[in-house]
Amino acid sequence: MAGSAADPVITLRETAAELFAAACAAADPARALAAALARHPLPRPAPGGAYVVVAIGKAAIPMAAEMLRQLGDAPADVLVITNYENVRDLPGATVMAAGHPVPDANGAAAAAEALRRLDAATGADRVIALISGGGSALAPAPAEGLSLADKAEVNRLLLAHGFEITEINLVRQTLSRLKGGGLTRHAAPAPVTAYILSDVIGDDLRVIASGPTTAPIGSRAAARALLTERGLWPDLPEPVRARLAQPEAAPGPGPAAANHLIGSNRLSLEAVATAASARGLEPVIVSDRLTGDVADAADAIVAAATAAPRGRPACLIFGGETTVTLKGTGRGGRNQELALRVALAMPNLDRPWAFLSGGTDGRDGPTDAAGGITDQGTPARIRATGENPKTLLDNNDSNKALNAAKDLLTTGPTGTNVADVQIMLLG
Repeated sequence: MAGSAADPVITLRETAAELFAAACAAADPARALAAALARHPLPRPAPGGAYVVVAIGKAAIPMAAEMLRQLGDAPADVLVITNYENVRDLPGATVMAAGHPVPDANGAAAAAEALRRLDAATGADRVIALISGGGSALAPAPAEGLSLADKAEVNRLLLAHGFEITEINLVRQTLSRLKGGGLTRHAAPAPVTAYILSDVIGDDLRVIASGPTTAPIGSRAAARALLTERGLWPDLPEPVRARLAQPEAAPGPGPAAANHLIGSNRLSLEAVATAASARGLEPVIVSDRLTGDVADAADAIVAAATAAPRGRPACLIFGGETTVTLKGTGRGGRNQELALRVALAMPNLDRPWAFLSGGTDGRDGPTDAAGGITDQGTPARIRATGENPKTLLDNNDSNKALNAAKDLLTTGPTGTNVADVQIMLLG
């Protein structure tokens, strides 16, 4: 981008990236788990028993590493299931990598291994579940009569049609052996204690990783009604329709899990506000529930920026998880598209600004970017490469547009996931 090191827009962009890093640091899984264990100590196994630890999600490895540190020499059988980008060796644990956001065969194998270990647990054992965002796709355990391909197609359809995360997980739970309390049922008679890092807005434990240690969000009938109402029922694989049409089956017996929330999007937004204040900015958490269609979210952000009082630098903070309805064939993600939409919709404010939208896991959609950082020069930089930003947006090609403008936010995997953070800085 053209400009000197003193360019106020460049300064705002650099500050936005630093504030986003503060948001991710506040969701550090190991630190959050250590604090939670101080408040909620581990239950001890009965004589002859051991710890059975199952860690599932994008933050599974750092959470499992901290758990191993806390357990010391206690007998423990530890299984870690995480995404390919975050995988690494962890002494004392079996680590399995799987696909995200689209479930794959490795994830199915990992889920089967988790079920095998849970089914083998005894009443003397203590099952410890470490749950973080992404767990739903990473450990697919199709219900009887369903294949992995069936579940992958359902997941693709739900994402492509703009279903929100609670709706997606309502459907997922009805098609799974692990979700909607399945982990707890398979662990019986061993009691379950879960430590959960939230990636969903409102921190509904039934929604995080599709609630493996909680009661289901709803019934098969509710999932069937939702899919019918949204016109998706005819497009579902036939085995899925057959499954959802079956009478409700009572879940198997299982002890209620002790669930502990250890981190969330709201805590990360508060960390951004603290870091912004230290930099002389005026921070305001405008919304911690930025959800719904990405176009509506962009309108809300632009409106807030336009209405912000002048006189001193401001920092408008948002958090949530928007949805994108796919209409084109391009590549991108909800954060990249939101950053592009804001850049195209912002009026001339006669003051410098920079806007960041990023996924705290470091990945946005099927791309290597976490999101985007845009400013008033973004549209012109895209056009300077011969591309039309509006045409790219209409084709859901936000990755190409932001790459042309050198506006991609690329952090690499962060090892955590507490949904998305948006930062609007006004000079």
